[in-house]
Amino acid sequence: MTLAINPAALAEAAAGPTRYRMLIDGAFVDGAEGREGSRVSPGHGVEVSRYAFGTRVDVDRAVAAARRAFDTGPWPRLKAAERSAVLLRAADIIDRRREEIARLDVIESGKPISQALGEIAGAADIWRYAAALCRTLHGESYANLGDDMLGVVLREPIGVVALITPWNFPFLIIAQKLPFALAAGCTAVVKPSEMTSASTVVLGEILMEAGLPNGAVNILLGTGPDVGAHMTAHPGVDMVSFTGSTRVGQATMQAAAPTLKKVAIELGGKNAQVVFRDADLEAAVDAAVFGAFFNAGECCNAGSRVILQEGLEAEFLAAFEVRARNVVVGDPLDPRTKVGAIITPDHLRQIHAAVASAEAAGARLFADGRGIGASAGQYMGPTVIAGVKPEMPVARDEIFGPVLSVLSFRTAEEAAQLLNGTDYGLSAGVWSRDIDTCMNLARAARTGTVWVNTFMDGYPELPFGGAKQSGLGRELGKAAVEDYTETKTIQFHAGPRTGWWATPATVD
Repeated sequence: MTLAINPAALAEAAAGPTRYRMLIDGAFVDGAEGREGSRVSPGHGVEVSRYAFGTRVDVDRAVAAARRAFDTGPWPRLKAAERSAVLLRAADIIDRRREEIARLDVIESGKPISQALGEIAGAADIWRYAAALCRTLHGESYANLGDDMLGVVLREPIGVVALITPWNFPFLIIAQKLPFALAAGCTAVVKPSEMTSASTVVLGEILMEAGLPNGAVNILLGTGPDVGAHMTAHPGVDMVSFTGSTRVGQATMQAAAPTLKKVAIELGGKNAQVVFRDADLEAAVDAAVFGAFFNAGECCNAGSRVILQEGLEAEFLAAFEVRARNVVVGDPLDPRTKVGAIITPDHLRQIHAAVASAEAAGARLFADGRGIGASAGQYMGPTVIAGVKPEMPVARDEIFGPVLSVLSFRTAEEAAQLLNGTDYGLSAGVWSRDIDTCMNLARAARTGTVWVNTFMDGYPELPFGGAKQSGLGRELGKAAVEDYTETKTIQFHAGPRTGWWATPATVD
């Protein structure tokens, strides 16, 4: 099967390339060493973006700007209502530029345009939620320490934060970090993926228009070794928030260790949906198709495993096949597309290799999406691997593609063991009409999120993050803004104080 990319869409993607520069101390600038990078659209095979890439020199400039903006600038000292107003104006501008931002994410990442539009709307909603948290962030007071003592616990911004984001949700994931850091009063240095940087640069334009002071947010472009590694190790940075692979997350923690800076990391997942025989099968099948193939499976939260109670497999897979057959794979700029392009040719080869390895280990290919070619770009269709055993790599390792592994269980205890049988602990789903079954498995799951009779819903009010090797810390929810603060205890004493030396010793 060969996909024919619409000539009009190809022409639209090729209407460039557009050049993007870094934001340092309120100005859009080239890198100090003149380095350049570019991006070829994974869905169209044409160059769509060129970037001014930075190096260690630019990291030093950006951190110094953020440091000045925090230590002597107005942002941390503004009233909460004033910071909130800036975030609300940013949200309004994001809404106004939604189609433009969505298109940039589509042509650089390969995600479908209908999905991208929803992500940008969701990002604006997160900025508004963070704006509300500006005005509700508070500390504690203790008036029960005695008549002469009052204890106050303050929450103060932690300082300069380094925010590093991945390629799969370029605009949405920075929205899960930056507005909360700003709400707390922090300043920031941001590095998007070198493959999908355009929409983050546009966010810099939006923040300048919204009235953010110079230096409060700085945006660096470039590779992890040239830029990201120095950001995480930089002594002028007080906290690092990173989203990406577990391997790079481990390196991030190591780089941050010498300066003992705070680290929050959101990493990989091998998330399972557990389906019991009494489940609403139609709803569970629909959620399994969505969970496995949303964003072409290039999603840390993807439902890349489905664990079926014995006796369900034939009926479940038959219903699954009907729905999967109707999943439109194609041009990301086509509103009908549900599964767009794979991020790079190398990543596509890695997905193919994982499927081949599972087949060689004795698993059965129920659906094979490797046969899709394209007149431009790189694509893969929905792939389902049945008969998967718990010890197989396809049951344990994150593939990050449109690949679903199907396992089976007999008892609820075995289901919990399978669910927890990976190094990851990001999310899980459970499907049953019995509330006791759902509650027991939800409590047994060693994951940061459990969905009950639904999957991959998200709300700004609810914290998101993982256990085990899926990361540390939480994004979203009120905990997100608190994560960018330090607590300070102040003790007030009233009246005269008598020192311990003031009472003379008794001598016999």
